[in-house]
Amino acid sequence: MQLNTFDRLILLNILPEQGDVTTIRIVHKLRQDLSFSEEEHAALEIQMGEDGLVRWKAEADKPKEVEIGPKAHTIVEGVLRQLSEKGLLKEQHLPLYDRFVDAD
Repeated sequence: MQLNTFDRLILLNILPEQGDVTTIRIVHKLRQDLSFSEEEHAALEIQMGEDGLVRWKAEADKPKEVEIGPKAHTIVEGVLRQLSEKGLLKEQHLPLYDRFVDAD
């Protein structure tokens, strides 16, 4: 799946931190795949602002192909559904919600 910097950061922030051993292994691998290489970090000039927001050089943003297997897809879909059911889904989640939940 092609994911831009924003998508990757949002996914990294919503992935579960707890679960059974299988889920945590899959989430761990997905976090590694979503993370930024040294080269990407330098090209994007990623910075954490004093306001806690992450900023990057938009013109350097190139989508990355991230393999998301069926179980990882189910995990992400479940998290997004839970956010929606609890009324915690934010506008920034909508593109991912559309890709993982409404695409089914």
